[in-house]
Amino acid sequence: MRYRKMTTAAAAAALALCSMNASAESNQVFSETVPGHNAPMIVDVIVKDGAVSSILVDDRESPGAGKRALAILKKEILENQTVNVDAVTGATITSSAFVGAVKENLRKAGLDLKKFAQPVPQKALKDHYESELVIVGGGGAGLAAAAAAVEAGGKVIIIEKLGFLGGSTAISGGGYNAVDPDRQKRQGIKDSLQKHFDDTMRGGHQKNNPELVRYLVDHAPETMHWLEVKGVHFSPFVSTIVGGLYPRGHSTAAGGGGFAYTSWLEKFIRAYPGQVQIFTDTTARRLVKDQNGRVTGVEAEHQGKKVVFSAQKGVVITTGGFASNVALRQKLNTGPWKEKILDSSIGSTNSFKASQGDGLKLAADVGADLIDLSYIQLHPGGTPGTGIMSSWPSGRNRIFVNVNGERFVNEDAPRDELCKAIFAQPQSKYWVVMNKLRLPSKDTVIGGMAIGEILKLGKAYKADTIEELAEKTGMDAGKLKSSIAMYNDVASGKVKQDRFGFERSMSIDAPMTEGPYFATMLVPAVHHTMGGIRINSRTQVLDADGKVIPGLFAAGEVTGGVHGDNRVGGNGIADAMVFGRLAGTEALK
Repeated sequence: MRYRKMTTAAAAAALALCSMNASAESNQVFSETVPGHNAPMIVDVIVKDGAVSSILVDDRESPGAGKRALAILKKEILENQTVNVDAVTGATITSSAFVGAVKENLRKAGLDLKKFAQPVPQKALKDHYESELVIVGGGGAGLAAAAAAVEAGGKVIIIEKLGFLGGSTAISGGGYNAVDPDRQKRQGIKDSLQKHFDDTMRGGHQKNNPELVRYLVDHAPETMHWLEVKGVHFSPFVSTIVGGLYPRGHSTAAGGGGFAYTSWLEKFIRAYPGQVQIFTDTTARRLVKDQNGRVTGVEAEHQGKKVVFSAQKGVVITTGGFASNVALRQKLNTGPWKEKILDSSIGSTNSFKASQGDGLKLAADVGADLIDLSYIQLHPGGTPGTGIMSSWPSGRNRIFVNVNGERFVNEDAPRDELCKAIFAQPQSKYWVVMNKLRLPSKDTVIGGMAIGEILKLGKAYKADTIEELAEKTGMDAGKLKSSIAMYNDVASGKVKQDRFGFERSMSIDAPMTEGPYFATMLVPAVHHTMGGIRINSRTQVLDADGKVIPGLFAAGEVTGGVHGDNRVGGNGIADAMVFGRLAGTEALK
């Protein structure tokens, strides 16, 4: 029998079991460490009398994807005493690692894996379901639509191809732009709906649909308060989301990111089981129209079986964009990034399965007009090798330097300008450098993880001096010192603007004069697709002639027209929530 040193969690669980059962000597704990999606994870299996009694996991997976998968798989394994479980769609890397670790622990326990090989019983779906609304896609916009419909007394079906709800919203940074006098005035920030409108149009190079932009900025504040009523908690301070152009970005409290929106909206709709039916692992294949041309439902597939979902009032498409569909984004890349090959060497910040552009084909097949498809956005916060989005570029009191330690851009520039500047640097990558102003202790959380843990994983560097940081990262110490000095001149008020156009714009802007200093390396990644289904300001889907397709609505990243050819940072979540909420109410009329 092989034993190992137990993790704190496993030790506590084992001791608890011992205290509850006189035959505690039959409880044995086995452990396996495996690579997860984000970081190594430790999987502890407690075996009692030849069965899996408990499973404990120490992981750093995303709460909106990996952790959802772990909870689903753990439940299936414990309830069915089997490791013959399917990977959770949308979290296959996490799923495979976890199940593999459980199997290895069973081998360590000397158990026969054949006894844990029975399949999990599957509940077969009926051939047909009916409701007032059918929402295709259970991400941010879809959940907002469902919540609004439930609130209005409607009945809803959600079809989601992943094994859980949340989509790409659940793994996003979660920044939400809205004019907010209460918070902004406390920070000395002057803002207005007109300024938010102007910034959005400017960021999109005036290629946005003004009618949609006006609805977005006018309704973002009230929708934020609507979300607060649902349970979403926002930080008391606003900041500038990377590429956000102005300090009106709201972050969710306690570092919840985009998962804060999807988790609370899901909790809300699940509190009304009489009004909501949720079908995961269910892929929409085509929309159904009646003889009058009205969209009346969705034909879908679940575990190889055809299932029809009929909508008495409307179908809402909220399937997200196509940033992870490498073939499609290369085919359509004739816009702002036509000079770059957007192949698999450039990662995506989004959930792979959730950003394939499925909704575009569904809509086009019933005559919907697709617009602005060449408008693809890259984000400067991609993790090298994966594209997973980092929170390091957002906020204040940080600088961007190339591999030599030289600043090369205004950190507050639009995202397209930031990424083009990065690509022009040696190796097309850069360092985000900050100091104790942003990270005052090892427990300070950035991007959902304490900086102390990030350092242990080797995903960032820490040094007491600028010279030491330069040595650890390979930067030129003199150039790095000059870069920080240039930033400090602006942050301290010594000069109004540096040669890149950076200005002190918030009261918290301060010079970085003391260590420790920190750095992490990032690259551009495909983030958002601004084109999609053409809609009007009621979220009704339009054909090429601008006529409404009866019974069909769309919201969120699957639509086009809101953002022009470059989305302003912080407007994406606002778009999903504002127009998702609108679609849920409009479709019921």
